[in-house]
Amino acid sequence: MSRKKLQRFKENEENRNVIQAGKEIFEKIKGHWNELQFQNEHPIVVELACGRGEFTVGLGREYPQHNFIGVDIKGSRIWKGSTIAIGEGLENVAFLRTQIQLLDKFFAEGEISELWITFPDPFPREGDEKRRLTSPKFLEMYKPLIKKGGIIHFKTDNTGLFDYTLDLVGRRKDAEILIQTHDFYHSPWKDEHHGIKTKYEKIFSDKGEKIKYLQFRFHG
Repeated sequence: MSRKKLQRFKENEENRNVIQAGKEIFEKIKGHWNELQFQNEHPIVVELACGRGEFTVGLGREYPQHNFIGVDIKGSRIWKGSTIAIGEGLENVAFLRTQIQLLDKFFAEGEISELWITFPDPFPREGDEKRRLTSPKFLEMYKPLIKKGGIIHFKTDNTGLFDYTLDLVGRRKDAEILIQTHDFYHSPWKDEHHGIKTKYEKIFSDKGEKIKYLQFRFHG
């Protein structure tokens, strides 16, 4: 392991906005994010597979009356967003280092107000469907964690994954599609995201790829 990574891991251990194994709060945070991490009652917004945290931090800047949590297993990536948030004094931004399939171990029922799934690995092979973050298995895990009426946002450059997700959500009797577009940056909703882009979104959009966006919620 490189010296740079070791230094980043050490800083993650010290940074208060990184929740990871080995810290006392890691075992106690479920159902207590507002109390133990943020010390306020603001709505909680979670980004999955946040990478370096560009989107999580960007949202934190724009919406100080919300709390934002980026989730990723890669500590060296989380370090970037954590360091920027600390440097800018963004007390409403935190990062959870864990595997996404363990999300329900860290959030209680109804604790999340909004969920962002931004540019996940499409896992295009049929045998890998269960690994997609919008597969039925993951949707079933998200549903109880999101408060009644809470929004799920999904952005991707991958047409196959988008159409798969759109079809899957559209066929669910317990879900309602609110927004769908195959060309987000030529849609009426583009300004609502304040120009905030993840690393991969910038790469794909700079190449001329059309960005797809889906917004939906569960009911019942």
